[in-house]
Amino acid sequence: MNSTIRNFRYKESLIKEYNHWVLLLRPKQVTLSSLIIACKEDAESFSTISIEASSELFIIIKEVESILSSLFSFDKINYLGLMMVDKHVHFHVFPRYSSPCIFRGVAYQDINWPKAPDLSDELLLNKEEFAKLRMFLCRSFISNE
Repeated sequence: MNSTIRNFRYKESLIKEYNHWVLLLRPKQVTLSSLIIACKEDAESFSTISIEASSELFIIIKEVESILSSLFSFDKINYLGLMMVDKHVHFHVFPRYSSPCIFRGVAYQDINWPKAPDLSDELLLNKEEFAKLRMFLCRSFISNE
């Protein structure tokens, strides 16, 4: 795995592995179920990923949107591809909610709705809550296969 994938705590955050990408639960949750879609290739710009990785990305995005919509009924979804601090191709995925999103009886507010997400904001999930959210998403993506 490249350094970007490792920086997002691959082992603790993996939801699903694809041929050319990994889907990770973003360690710092900006909105509930914030994700990282990270390319396994050593590419540092979107234009340099392989055709196969490009094609697979479209399939992953469709799957992410379908599953997150069915689980959490997001209102919008935002994708950010910055590659500034973490240099390999990856995208931050932020489901956006106009009203609080409920998970395991706790309401999580998208405090920046309807503005752009603020990456310095973080939902307060302890390690146990993070692990439960990850396992919930893992089961949802596995059952979708």
